Amino acid sequence: MSNAVRLLVKPLSWGGARGFATLSAIALLALTGCDSPPTPDSTTPDAPAATDTSTLRLLHWQAPTILNPHLSTGTKDVEASRITLEPLASYDEDGNMVLFLAAEEPTLDNGGLSEDGTRVTWTLKPDIKWSDGTPFTAEDVVFTYEFLTNPDVGATTGKAYEAIASVTALDDTTVEVVFERPNPSWFLVFMGTGGMILPQHIYEAYNGTNVREAPANLIPVGTGPYRVTEFKPGDVILFEANPNFRDADNLGFERVELKGGGDATSAARAVLQTGDADFGYNLQVEASVLEQLTGAGQVVASYGGDMERMFLNQTDPNQATADGEISSLEIPHPFLTDPMVRQAINLAIDRDTIADQLYGATGQATANVVVAPSQFVSPNTRYMFDPEQAATLLDEAGWVDSNGNGIRDKDGVEMEMVFQTSVNPLRQKTQEVVKQSLESIGMAVELKSIDASIYFSGDPSNTDALERFDADMQMYTTGNTDPDPLDYLQTFTCGDIPQKDNNWLGYNSARYCNPDYDALWETAAQELDPAQRRELFIQLNDILVEDAVILPLVHRATTVGVSDRLQGLNPTPWDLNAWNIADWRKE
Repeated sequence: MSNAVRLLVKPLSWGGARGFATLSAIALLALTGCDSPPTPDSTTPDAPAATDTSTLRLLHWQAPTILNPHLSTGTKDVEASRITLEPLASYDEDGNMVLFLAAEEPTLDNGGLSEDGTRVTWTLKPDIKWSDGTPFTAEDVVFTYEFLTNPDVGATTGKAYEAIASVTALDDTTVEVVFERPNPSWFLVFMGTGGMILPQHIYEAYNGTNVREAPANLIPVGTGPYRVTEFKPGDVILFEANPNFRDADNLGFERVELKGGGDATSAARAVLQTGDADFGYNLQVEASVLEQLTGAGQVVASYGGDMERMFLNQTDPNQATADGEISSLEIPHPFLTDPMVRQAINLAIDRDTIADQLYGATGQATANVVVAPSQFVSPNTRYMFDPEQAATLLDEAGWVDSNGNGIRDKDGVEMEMVFQTSVNPLRQKTQEVVKQSLESIGMAVELKSIDASIYFSGDPSNTDALERFDADMQMYTTGNTDPDPLDYLQTFTCGDIPQKDNNWLGYNSARYCNPDYDALWETAAQELDPAQRRELFIQLNDILVEDAVILPLVHRATTVGVSDRLQGLNPTPWDLNAWNIADWRKE
């Protein structure tokens, strides 16, 4: 292999060709003008990866803080949890079902699916054990359902499970799931990112308001290939090979070390240039910086459903209710509830500059909320960069600079906004592009950056968590983690708004509520005809685009750094990077 960095883009496919398409493989100059190399005590493991093939070294600059994937909204936590916990099944890049705890795919032919779409029966693999040696049974699946739907638990993944009427263990290796109504998206439960099964014997004493006290949130017991031996939240996780794993003799590593902290650029350098680590998670690094890294690895960019977007708060972050709630549904935002203002902001954003100059080959400007799979991507939408038209809309809406201070105002309200996101150089540069654009049309923008471990914590007591959204605008990446976007589109319904009375549970942080959208989503949730479902999904997407509360920016590839010595990765947009970590090896 050449020592140059390879930028390998793994395109999204749904029945398409497999493999990587090489975009560039050119020798590059040594890195200059970037951050200092990482030090062992800040972003890299203690010893060079090149000297030890028995240890897998992972760098997650967005450091995990909890290892229960159902209690966090941060992909960083879910990603780390996936090393230990497993779903019944998942999907590969081509949409083929891959079995983990399930023994076979439910179909009409084998009786696993009912013809009326109301029931699915899973047959589980026999003789599976949890990492502490306790047998895994169908009762663990039943318990996981009860746990995720317990309102006292407040599981972040619970919405998809609300469609279920009952989950029953027919015997130790058979689970029957009955839905409230015909459910074409039966595979959104117990599968993939949101489907990881929890052990009943570990969590049954914490199935309530005491859930965050569970020791297993930090030292999980799972059925996966590696088990946790030590976890320092925000710092390091140490794993060892799980001796009770069903294929323990064929694991590639004795140990896995996951180091958290630092920054994306230093993590990229540790994998791509110095070889101090084997894998770097979420290399959200400016394209021009990545192109200068050379030596020991490659960047793998996998396009799935992820999209970087801005949210416009529909509630007022500067006023509190009588009981102290900020960004409350009781107090609408003074100007972001105006559709003309939102469209003006939409027109003022230079998406092409953000995508081309900052993301390069790892991002594509988009107008859509649903960006994958391709059959669900709307052909009806487009984005425009037109500051003059944006200014005209504000004028027509009555927002003018009446006092000559350079900021538009109306009825004594100044157009001043706080724009927040997580700490990351690429995001801070995106913020700057947006700030300059909005200030050019008479809006004042204050930038705020929050450490990722806080911003994506999912902790309801954390006022800087993205669900609280105590700002006017915010930005982060999310998207559908399943090949069917129904569950993802539900996150924009009125019932998914996080607020004080539901302990800030929900993904609809913009507080967007459109009854017409909700009614259409309910129709899509019951539609069994694939062609009709496609049309309904596109209509839902188009409503969101038209309402301009969620502003799509960039269809963003999931970028990871991979050592030249690391083999076996097989990224899929429908699960986490570590989904097949049991197959990873080092030369």
